[in-house]
Amino acid sequence: MIFAMACAVLAAGSNAWGTVLQRRAATTTPESRSPFALALALVRNPLWLGGILGVVGSALFQALALNFGSLAAVQPIFILELPLALLFGSMVFHVQVSRKAWGSVVAIFAGLAISLFSAAPTGGREQVPGMWWIPTILAVAAVEAVLIGIGLRRPHGVARAACLAAAAAVGNALTAAFVKSATHILSRQGTAAFFLAWQTYAFAVVGSLSIILLGYAMQGGPLIASQPALTLGDAVVSFCLGVTLFAESPRRGLWLIPALLGVALLSYGVFTLSRTRCLAKCVDRDETGEDQARQSTAAATVR
Repeated sequence: MIFAMACAVLAAGSNAWGTVLQRRAATTTPESRSPFALALALVRNPLWLGGILGVVGSALFQALALNFGSLAAVQPIFILELPLALLFGSMVFHVQVSRKAWGSVVAIFAGLAISLFSAAPTGGREQVPGMWWIPTILAVAAVEAVLIGIGLRRPHGVARAACLAAAAAVGNALTAAFVKSATHILSRQGTAAFFLAWQTYAFAVVGSLSIILLGYAMQGGPLIASQPALTLGDAVVSFCLGVTLFAESPRRGLWLIPALLGVALLSYGVFTLSRTRCLAKCVDRDETGEDQARQSTAAATVR
């Protein structure tokens, strides 16, 4: 489990670093009215390519973490991507981190540590019975449909961004469940079975749709609306899928008290950090006024 959690931290850090590099590339690339010209210019930018490598590395570390650890314990660790993006972005963009932001970072790290230590989900099945996927997929699809429907009916603003980001978070959690199942097939049955497994194509499709939803969320409203919904939603839904779908068992009884306190501290840190201007300068596309095409391209790399 220690190895799995270490891989999860590396995945969060790698994706945060990739996000910051791609944002840096987006801000230094000349504006273009043509999406194709913009994409070509970004591909020629070493910073953009470095960001792509960061995202790819994150996916590999995530697959390792999910293969060796429980979904309920591993996936919430990706919350660390938010404070790590601030730390990396402050160095790349020379942004001064405020005391409020530092306090939020401490709250996120402390809250995550307390909640994971208290819950300590263990056990569970390595593979989910085939029929159990059907009600899970239907339930997730229904929740996403409601969130997308509400979000698209709202004008640009907090409600639109929050609903679409929450839908992306639900999709990310389901994608992680598919990845865990697919990597288990890869490690136990080999490459051929991996490419023949439906879970492999399921996580590719659902993951791609989640990226598109996130792009709409980032364009639909401010960071304070989309980031908490995305960050906390992914962790909560992943924890629920781990407990229900993979039969992972968290601690109960009096352990629930510190676990809930940790979640409260973590949530406070995420909401507070999302409100800070220094984070917006590091990861928010709207902060520097890039055009719509640049926002759409860059937003696809942020979890």
